This record gives sequence, structure tokens and C-alpha cells, in this order.
Amino acid sequence: MSDLQTVYDQMGRKVTFSSLPKRIISLVPSQTEFLIDIGAPVVGRTKFCIHPKEQLADIPIIGGTKNFRFDAIRDLKPDLIIGNKEENYREGIEMLEKDFPVWMSDIYTLEDAFAMMTALGSICDKREITQETVEDCEKAMEVVKRTKSGKVIYLIWKSPWMAAGKDTFIDHLLKHLGYENLIQDCRYPEITDEEIETLDPDYILFSSEPFPFKEEHIFLAENKWPKTKCLLVDGELYSWYGSRLKEWT
Repeated sequence: MSDLQTVYDQMGRKVTFSSLPKRIISLVPSQTEFLIDIGAPVVGRTKFCIHPKEQLADIPIIGGTKNFRFDAIRDLKPDLIIGNKEENYREGIEMLEKDFPVWMSDIYTLEDAFAMMTALGSICDKREITQETVEDCEKAMEVVKRTKSGKVIYLIWKSPWMAAGKDTFIDHLLKHLGYENLIQDCRYPEITDEEIETLDPDYILFSSEPFPFKEEHIFLAENKWPKTKCLLVDGELYSWYGSRLKEWT
């Protein structure tokens, strides 16, 4: 029996690695949380991988999602590295690929998220707990499906304002919840006060990440756009596409 396995990741890349990885480095917070939840052998993480807190306390940090510490990664001797097309930077991934197998996710929809979890559960031979996790996530998302309504702008940054647009997981999730996303540009375009005024949203959702919006920002926004309901929302719920999806219920 071969001690290697070959799979295709979500970017369609062929990845060959140990048949049962024993030293995984995860470069994405939501995927790190999922891997820990299913009992995968994670030995390295980014500084933004903060959940689940207790289990991550003793796992070394290898930098951020867009600035890896290659020396720290080499010292950990991973037999598999797991990243994401959007959250990690291409140059860093290409450098890692020279020395290590790297499996990449590419997620725009809930279906992509469920497929990512299923694939990683299979790779780590954690199929049963992964199936339970995916089913719990699917049930949670079905409960909240079309429970919201209205025209919305989802802000992720300040000075300049940046919003979640098309071709993002956040956009898909907003539609799943029942919102109409007013931002038609792709990815995360900048937007001005005047453009927000013209779009006339029913709601502006201020995400708690990556910019740490707080109640003080909501107060100022309500004075700026008095006809719009401004809400502070948990960015992890709207943008983390692993087992965090269970938390919607």
C-alpha cells in the first residue's frame, strides 16, 4: 500500500502528500477552527487563527495570512499545508509549494464550504465527525435561510469605506439570508459617502472584522445616514466558512 495519496484541491491543482497527514499547518482562521474541531493534527497556525482558543494556545504561530514566516514553517516540518486562494497571498503559496504539499480551498458559496470540509475530513481520515459537522452546518443555515429582507451594504473597512461585493462568500451568504446586496462590483470595492447615500440602503452592516467596527462607529453612521438602520455584526459569522457556520443557530 502506498504511503502517499494524490487529490485535487478546490483550485483544480494536483496535490500529493502523506496518506495520513500527521503535521498540518493551516493558513486560514476558519479552516483552522474546523480542523481542530474534527481532531486533525494541526501543528502550526497564523496569528489570526484564534478559535478554539484553548486548543490553539500551544500551537505555534507562523506569521499572518499574507506574510508567512518561512523559517518557522520549515522548523515545523509539515507534511501538509492548507490555505485559501483569497485569504493567502500567491507569492507566499508559490514559495511554500517548492518544499511542501499545499492544498488550497476556493470558496464562494455555502456548497463550496461544505465541499471543503468534506474533502479535508477525508484527507485527515476524520469522515464521521466531519459528516456530523457538515450536517450541523447545513441544518443551521437552513434555519436562517430567507429570514432577513431589505437592501443592504456590508462594510468591511473604514477610510476608505470598503464593502463586500459580488464573487465573495459574504455576498452569497447575504443572499442566502434574504438580503439584496446593493454592491454590484466584484470583490471588495471602495465606496464613498455619496455613493452610499445614493444607493439608499435599508441596512448598513458593519463587520467586526477585518476592520474592528464598534458601537461608536454605528453612532456616527446613524447620524450620517439617519434613514438607514446601521448594525454591528459578527464578522466571523458572515465570513468564516468552516464549522463556525453552526453558530448561526
